[in-house]
Amino acid sequence: MSGNGTIWHPTRRETLIGGVGAAALAASGKLVAQSAQGQPLIGDPALPDVPVKRLGWAIVGLGTFAIGQVIPGFSNARYSRISAFVSGNRDKARMLGARHGVDQLYSYDSFDTISEDPTIDCVYIVLPVGLHAEYSIRALKAGKHVLCEKPMASSSQEAEAMIAAAESARRKLGVAYRVHFEPNNMHVLDRVHSGGLGQMRFVSADHGFSANPDYPPHKWRLEKTLGGGGSMWDIGIYGINTSLMMLPGDRVTAVSAAYATPEGDPRFTEVEGAIDYRLRMASGINVQGSSSYCYSPYVSRQRYFGSDASIEMQPATTYYDNEIRYEGGGQPPRIYRAGIPEIQFAAQVDGFSRAVRGEVAVRTPGEMGLRDLRIMEACYASADRGGTVVETDIPV
Repeated sequence: MSGNGTIWHPTRRETLIGGVGAAALAASGKLVAQSAQGQPLIGDPALPDVPVKRLGWAIVGLGTFAIGQVIPGFSNARYSRISAFVSGNRDKARMLGARHGVDQLYSYDSFDTISEDPTIDCVYIVLPVGLHAEYSIRALKAGKHVLCEKPMASSSQEAEAMIAAAESARRKLGVAYRVHFEPNNMHVLDRVHSGGLGQMRFVSADHGFSANPDYPPHKWRLEKTLGGGGSMWDIGIYGINTSLMMLPGDRVTAVSAAYATPEGDPRFTEVEGAIDYRLRMASGINVQGSSSYCYSPYVSRQRYFGSDASIEMQPATTYYDNEIRYEGGGQPPRIYRAGIPEIQFAAQVDGFSRAVRGEVAVRTPGEMGLRDLRIMEACYASADRGGTVVETDIPV
């Protein structure tokens, strides 16, 4: 109470600035209460556009990738928020729900009831490949839009069924090719398409790691039922999809491949350990690559050779470390980064949310995932025949 018998309430400014000192002065009756003073607007600040509504997402599958990359990505999203978790481990779902403020929890048995949940607009399928088609189709039938991890299915037939389900439900279907949202790859894409390398001549891609069957996230990848296929289904697909991203309007006219599995390696009883491949394009360009569960350390490399310059990305498709090496124009090689790779996860979900809102097209639609599966199936068909060339006509 002040000396004149009135109760003193400190302003927020006084509280923040004065702290303990202000409180002490107030107690002594020596502090004179002041009214807040408005300040004039300086300049003309541009306010960011605020979306009318952030779409709600259900994350299906709470493995290491979902927990370590997908879920944290939503913290930087502007058009998307997590509204539900779907998991076979109730305790894990509850723990993550408490951590991220998500209270809608579903098991795989109760999954179809998401149709009754108005807080879910989109579903992100982050399950092993062998489960992609089933849960994508169930989500589409439940009236939800679906973004499915790559590869979108175990076979082109499953992918076709997923596309048909999306068309029937009149919902969006996308494949989580995050590289299409990663700033360094997008920068390279702009340089290639703007003629920064001259005429494209050759593309090479190498992706792989050493699979550890004792590590749960690797174990299911070595089982054909869950993994869908071998290393190409998991890691080699980055090389194919990212290479073709640089060659819009071209066509894959022929495919050849050969297995490169170490003899007697006990890890590879169900799937191959490695495969080398070559795609012949209608333009005359060749895309040559390798995919392996036998490389060490982790390999993620893309090379783009043009008539005037070339670009190497090593690493090319990782979560955090992508960088660019540009050579050409008579200048010394330049190594740089065009952006922070981590933003690719937020950019991907926001891109899909905006597509659902009707603002943009789906950048990585189901048809792209089907195309890649057909190419990979042609690679396996060639390898099964000892490297025989398989004629194709697959538009990029």
